[in-house]
Amino acid sequence: MIKKVLLLGAVVSSFLYNSQTFIQSYQDRANLITQSNINTNLTEFASFGVKKTGSVANSNALNWLKSKYLSFGYSASDIVEDPWTGGGYTSKNLVVTKTGTLYPNKYVIVCGHFDTIAGPGVNDNGSGVSIILEIARILKDIPTDYSIRFINFSGEEQGLYGSQHYVDNVVNSTNPKMDIKVVFNIDEVGGIAGLLNDTVFCDRDQSWPSGNNAASAQITQELANCTALYSPLMTEFDPAYASDYVPFQENGEIITGFYEHNISNYPHTPNDTYANMDPVYVLNVGKAALGAVQHFAVAKISPDLGVVDAGQNLNDEISLYPNPAQDFVNIGIKGKDFQTIISDFSGKTVLKFENEQSLDVSKLPNGNYLLTVSRNGKSVTRKLMIKK
Repeated sequence: MIKKVLLLGAVVSSFLYNSQTFIQSYQDRANLITQSNINTNLTEFASFGVKKTGSVANSNALNWLKSKYLSFGYSASDIVEDPWTGGGYTSKNLVVTKTGTLYPNKYVIVCGHFDTIAGPGVNDNGSGVSIILEIARILKDIPTDYSIRFINFSGEEQGLYGSQHYVDNVVNSTNPKMDIKVVFNIDEVGGIAGLLNDTVFCDRDQSWPSGNNAASAQITQELANCTALYSPLMTEFDPAYASDYVPFQENGEIITGFYEHNISNYPHTPNDTYANMDPVYVLNVGKAALGAVQHFAVAKISPDLGVVDAGQNLNDEISLYPNPAQDFVNIGIKGKDFQTIISDFSGKTVLKFENEQSLDVSKLPNGNYLLTVSRNGKSVTRKLMIKK
């Protein structure tokens, strides 16, 4: 997909969390996405060449995807090949289901297309494919309240044929139709080699029918919150456009998605290669995506990892300002006997304070950090941005 209209984006402040709080086990799982796995997925995806819908290379890529899910431990019964014909093309979508523990018949759909049009498509959309594979791998044995469907669509480049088929023949094939909590689409999130790729677009519904627009705006805000909580990326809002969430949107579903902020000119050309995109950006988008999928599907909070926000009362007390900060950041907190730790996203402690409400951060370089306030065995974490 190549987007044409991107001027309606609005900056999302990195400290706007609404009611969402940092969950340590979600972060730890996000950190299980590895650069090595992302690189391997991207290069293996590229090796199939031009994966045009209906081609042998497209079928080979689908078989590769299937083998990946099987290697993660998904059974043959979890995996469905969904054949379709449309627009003169015949192809298949690949659908993998992870069943929820509390709401097995309500679905979080995580999707992205695997077809390419004129090149290997490492950015459009090997980047999304690589992230979806890592999410499916890491969440395989993690209980989630809601079911998750990982869907790899074909036919996106020719006109959303695979996703339209799925909506018409799967989502709407039962009475009542399939119950979908949210559709989260990941398309073209590879960035541009050599640029600072530190922001991702969060796509929200601004189209007709408008009845699902407010719910999409809310879920997209939650996506932006998760990005701030579980990745080093900044976010902007952007209207959903011309990708596989559109047939769902037109069907009345709640949609959201990720799209690169530095928009490459290489998609749909032979130059959409590994060398021309930024695999580190894909890793960071993957962390944000995995944090969001855990939030949407309500992943189990491991007792051994815990929730950093262990006390709602403490959470309600804490305020952080200014954010972004330059030389000092202030903590609004009642009472005494508290400790503050500032760490980087690898978990390394860079500053520590005892009972201080005005923190000297003048020696920290520009970037994103995690600030954790602890008291009486309870703690709350906020994302802190240093910008001078």
